[in-house]
Amino acid sequence: MIGWIILAAIVVFVGILLVRTAQFKPLPEPERSQEKVALNEEKIVADMQELIRCKTVSYDDTSLIDEGEFLKFRQLLPQLYPNIHEHCEFGMMGVNGLLYLWKGKTDKDPVILMAHYDVVPVEESQWEKPPFDAVVEDGVLWGRGTLDTKGTLCGVLEAAEQLIGEGYVPEHDIYFAFSGQEEVNGTTCRDMVTWFEEQGIHPAMVLDEGGAVVENVFPGVSRECAVVGIAEKGMANIELHAKSRGGHASTPPPHTIVGELAKAVVAIENHPFPRQLTKPVREMLNVLGRHSTFVYKLIFANLWCFEGLFDMVCRMSGGELNAMMRTTCAMTRMQGSKAFNVIPPTASVGMNLRLMGTDTAESAKEYVEKVIANPNIEVTVYEGRNPSPESDTSGEAWQTLSQAIADTWQDALVSPYLMMACSDSWNYGRISDKVYRFSAMKLSKEERGMIHGNNERVPVATLVKTVEFYVRLMKML
Repeated sequence: MIGWIILAAIVVFVGILLVRTAQFKPLPEPERSQEKVALNEEKIVADMQELIRCKTVSYDDTSLIDEGEFLKFRQLLPQLYPNIHEHCEFGMMGVNGLLYLWKGKTDKDPVILMAHYDVVPVEESQWEKPPFDAVVEDGVLWGRGTLDTKGTLCGVLEAAEQLIGEGYVPEHDIYFAFSGQEEVNGTTCRDMVTWFEEQGIHPAMVLDEGGAVVENVFPGVSRECAVVGIAEKGMANIELHAKSRGGHASTPPPHTIVGELAKAVVAIENHPFPRQLTKPVREMLNVLGRHSTFVYKLIFANLWCFEGLFDMVCRMSGGELNAMMRTTCAMTRMQGSKAFNVIPPTASVGMNLRLMGTDTAESAKEYVEKVIANPNIEVTVYEGRNPSPESDTSGEAWQTLSQAIADTWQDALVSPYLMMACSDSWNYGRISDKVYRFSAMKLSKEERGMIHGNNERVPVATLVKTVEFYVRLMKML
């Protein structure tokens, strides 16, 4: 009798799983517009080359910054985009921020389009083409900033320049907010947000860099995916520090401080932060999981049952899959003795954490202290920024953005996602719950790896597509 009851329970359980899987069908997609957008590719490429040739490199050490290159960039914009500078209000903000206002038919529900024009340093000897010569070869434009994010800035300005020239007036005010300090987490963006706050401006949408149109990134999904960050992780730099009497290496104690720190590192890596299924990840699984293969669809349709299994797969896979499920911790720095035969009086290990969900810099510090369980090791937070708020995906702003993306990349599935990196848009969570992170480009895995890396470059066709996206978006605003 008991056996039959167990068998019946199993049949019912399996039946529930299969029914839920069968009901886990793709959600409705926006109807794609077939309207063509005519663009001046020659002008777009030529303008982008001029922007790349400005060596607007940011350094934490401000004495290394060439302010003349930043000034050159700013003086170049009125020459390249005369319509914008004739019809839009303009002002400097913060250290080197550029803020434009394109007046619409109403000042209600304004939109802010962001980008930054500073770039990270380069190791020129490691590049195949000079990083600031803006070489175009075989349909590809080379240069630092092509992807991060002068390409976005170019897309915004080229689109606005063309639309203004055609006499177009947007329904709502559109602000262009360009920082020159994003790569060093400078104060400029915060100053801009403070200004908006003081003016009582609460944008209906903020759009910054972030996700992209990608392929083969979601388990079991063959279609390209346009992933839009609706939140971003926080960040904390934490150091483990230990002291000893030092001494000669010929007579060591049973455990050196380097050994104790090594043990602490192993403990942290063996005890990852607990999983958290946040809103951006839940929504991504709900959208993209419905287009997956049967086995994955079985898991995503029944996360109430298989969340632990999915988490185990993510932990084993590492990389982005694991990072979207928990706060991550990467060991990045180690310091000890400068000589092989000297026991160091002090030693340290530095780590970079990307905070998720309810985790904060302080709670992460407490977790690390609990895991290492060593009172002789001091845990210090050197810098911390908590996770951003999560943006709305149910209203008009999200629908408008999704429509513009779908019209531009007609085969792409549009989905929310969690952005792993940090961006200036984090600051806008103070004044809007509709902050979206989308770099309007289709990028391969290789191209995504060029961001902050060597040989950064963008296909001309990709850059033109970015302009097309902004034309479509602006005409909806």
